Amino acid sequence: MKTLNHHLWLGISMSFYLWLPIHCVQVDITNTPSGIVFKIPDEGFSLVGLHYSINKPVSGVAAGDFNVDITSSRGGNFVHEDQTNHLKVGDTVNYWVLTVSRTNGEGHTLTEQSFLYSEPTTSTTTSTTTATTTSKTVVPSLDNILTNAVTRADLPVGGQATTGSASDNKQPSPGSNTDEFDNLDCKLWEHEITAGGGGNWEFQYYTNNRSNSYVRDGKLFIKPTLTTDRFGPQFPESGHLNIWGSNPTDTCTGNNFYGCERTGMPGQVVNPIQSARLRSSRYFNFKYGRLEVEAKMPNGDWLWPAIWLLPRWNSYGIWPASGEIDLVESRGNANYRDDTGQPAGVESVGSTLHFGPFVEANQWMKAHATKFSVDGQEILAVDPGTKGFWDFGEFEKNGQGKWDNPWAAGGRMAPFDQEFYIIMNVAVGGVGFFPDNYVNSPHPKPWNDNTGHAATAFWNARNNWLPTWKLDQNNGEDAALQVNYVRVWKMTPNN
Repeated sequence: MKTLNHHLWLGISMSFYLWLPIHCVQVDITNTPSGIVFKIPDEGFSLVGLHYSINKPVSGVAAGDFNVDITSSRGGNFVHEDQTNHLKVGDTVNYWVLTVSRTNGEGHTLTEQSFLYSEPTTSTTTSTTTATTTSKTVVPSLDNILTNAVTRADLPVGGQATTGSASDNKQPSPGSNTDEFDNLDCKLWEHEITAGGGGNWEFQYYTNNRSNSYVRDGKLFIKPTLTTDRFGPQFPESGHLNIWGSNPTDTCTGNNFYGCERTGMPGQVVNPIQSARLRSSRYFNFKYGRLEVEAKMPNGDWLWPAIWLLPRWNSYGIWPASGEIDLVESRGNANYRDDTGQPAGVESVGSTLHFGPFVEANQWMKAHATKFSVDGQEILAVDPGTKGFWDFGEFEKNGQGKWDNPWAAGGRMAPFDQEFYIIMNVAVGGVGFFPDNYVNSPHPKPWNDNTGHAATAFWNARNNWLPTWKLDQNNGEDAALQVNYVRVWKMTPNN
């Protein structure tokens, strides 16, 4: 399973340099018999963020192998003790530090720092008094909204942070939302309940069940299971799935594509997979800021994990006129290649923006990127230019002047200048995401997108794909999307 540390900056532009004012920050690093100790003197901070790797570069404000937020000081220092690592002579700790002022919420970063461990008694002090520094973003970004570093505040999980107003001089406002998954907060993360999937006729149905979504050891697991595990072996071909519900917390959330009730029959099975899709729309939405997610992608043929965003309000019209942001999508296949022979399975991930005046005019291909290495590297940077996404998508030319611009009343980043919410899910199969001309080995794709009865063909081939999920090993968690944390910093645009 590939570990992804994914970031997303939402805002005015998509590719930018940060010019960050720096005050004097001192970092002491000591190698002790019990591990590595970091000490940052408390100079009136409410929070210190420490991001570091050992013997690996950390570029700009990219995530390190180890990332911690220290929210309180002791003995006049913000202290982080790493008992899992012990330095050897010649080891280098590469790191960067974020500090947030306790008095005014201003944030500052100290980037591109390193410490070379030269002997067993070595400790070192690193400081800077430089007025400014420059670092290029190395994360999927939609932003040039900052002239200062991200500002943060200690809010409870699910807490609403304000985004400020024009009277703030458009400086970033303190505010963050973090879920480190000590528990499954169902007030923050609403479970979708539907068999309609995401409009691609996927083979799963989504429900609220602790077999499919649960928290353990500080991680959220979203794990697919077989519908037959719950309803018995005959259910796909003869069962009746009714998920209309009757209470506010169990009502079907999507009736489109026969999403609330289906009946199986020979040749047309009811959804053979049970899974989960969580969304933050009821309790947490944000317009501008930074989204950071650390997650591990699942392994298993025809699994389709996704972490993405949809608009809270369809201010510019129904999909895709109001936009969609796919932070990361992947395919769980271990041996899967596209029509050019390039890897397209679990070792490859994609990021995409969906936008267009209506479905048939979606110009996602102009804002899509696939990359085989993710951690610490930029995947997608899109700048629509001064004329915005209408010009960027060439809709005037494609519509021969007959299409109306749905974003005419918005800014140049419309439709991505509205509040969005977060979605995390594991889908399976469906029509479109696993192209017929891609090659899977050792067993080919068991269904064809154009001949119908895709779910039935998929289910009938379970002896081929089911072993790759390894549901009988490690509690089936190799097939699960594992989310270590979700962090959001809200702010307002600077221009």
